[in-house]
Amino acid sequence: MLKKLIRITTVPMSLEKLLENQLRFMKQYYNVTAISSDKVNLERVAKLQEASTFHVEMTRKITPFKDLKAVWQLYSYFKKEKPLMVHTHTPKAGTLGMLAAKLAGVPHRLHTIAGLPLLEATGSKRKLLNAVEKATYACATHIYPNSFGLKEIIIQEQFCKPAKLKVLGNGSSNGIDTAYFNPENFSAQQNQELKNSLGIHPNDFAFIFVGRLVGDKGINELVAAFKKVQRQKSKVKSLNKGDIKFSNNEQNSSTGLQNRQLTTHNPKLLLVGPLETDLDPLHKNTLLEIDENPNIISVGYQKDVRPYLAISNCLSFPSYREGFPNVVMQAGAMGLPSIVTNINGCNEIIIEGQNGTIIPVKDTNALYNAMKKMIADDNYDKQLQQNARPMIVSRYEQHLVWEAILAEYKRLEKNV
Repeated sequence: MLKKLIRITTVPMSLEKLLENQLRFMKQYYNVTAISSDKVNLERVAKLQEASTFHVEMTRKITPFKDLKAVWQLYSYFKKEKPLMVHTHTPKAGTLGMLAAKLAGVPHRLHTIAGLPLLEATGSKRKLLNAVEKATYACATHIYPNSFGLKEIIIQEQFCKPAKLKVLGNGSSNGIDTAYFNPENFSAQQNQELKNSLGIHPNDFAFIFVGRLVGDKGINELVAAFKKVQRQKSKVKSLNKGDIKFSNNEQNSSTGLQNRQLTTHNPKLLLVGPLETDLDPLHKNTLLEIDENPNIISVGYQKDVRPYLAISNCLSFPSYREGFPNVVMQAGAMGLPSIVTNINGCNEIIIEGQNGTIIPVKDTNALYNAMKKMIADDNYDKQLQQNARPMIVSRYEQHLVWEAILAEYKRLEKNV
């Protein structure tokens, strides 16, 4: 008889997107139940994942009465079902799920950390979030940061003892389906048709960003850096037309050579993701530039981002904080080099000078220089492109990640 494994997320979308197909894989080895809020969507997602369900309403905000009700429901369910393992993802599900599992005496209480939003908080809010994080870790028997950088942050913040922490495999909560994210799935004709519809021409160099259009994703810096690249392009075009002459030093310098090469490509910026205005909105001048600049193409949320990655040249992802960003793996699997910030997850997927480049956080000038180099240095860009997909396939193929998680489950199972 298969032992019981319970997986919990705050909302069903996390089961669907962050853990896509993983529950179906685990069903071969365990009796899997998915717990989340939003009963209709939970049942829809669980049906796709071939898992049983138990509905518990959870909120992302601090709601003491609702949270206590959810803990009681989870505790009662765990006492009844007696699972071998409860494995939680996302902050609120982790707090409620780990507390309830500890009270119910569940042998293995596992929590995956895929990012720490509290790092951007300050003052009394930060103190409260720190206390909740420590309580969650105290209730868990094992904590799994999904990147090595995140593990180090947790140790520095002293949220728990290092012995409780473990990164599975090379990191990531679910890996990536590299057969699905493969540029060969799209024909030259399909790519050209999409380019035509978006106004992207043969000599354009398309930078792409995929994600929510909010401040902490670095969109303000990205738009400012792109605008600067455009200005440089216009200036160099004027120079090459003879309106202004290069000095002898400029003619012979690498900068002068890069400037002349810059004229061969026209920069475009493709933004794929929803514009969010409630929390962390973009600056007004950023919104105006996105709206009025014909070389910035914003297509909103797209269920399938692959066609847009297929027509792009480079991912530009200047986020302030991440857990283990799927989009960087997706872009790499589609053969794109990436410009990323020096934050956990990003600086593990990207290795400097091999499949992309790493820049400081919130540094518009560094982002501008990285974007300019991508356009100007064809050999550099092509070398990164050649390495991009193989470096994802060899380290983050989805089944490699699933097998690492399964191996951990089996190890724990022996220690009951």
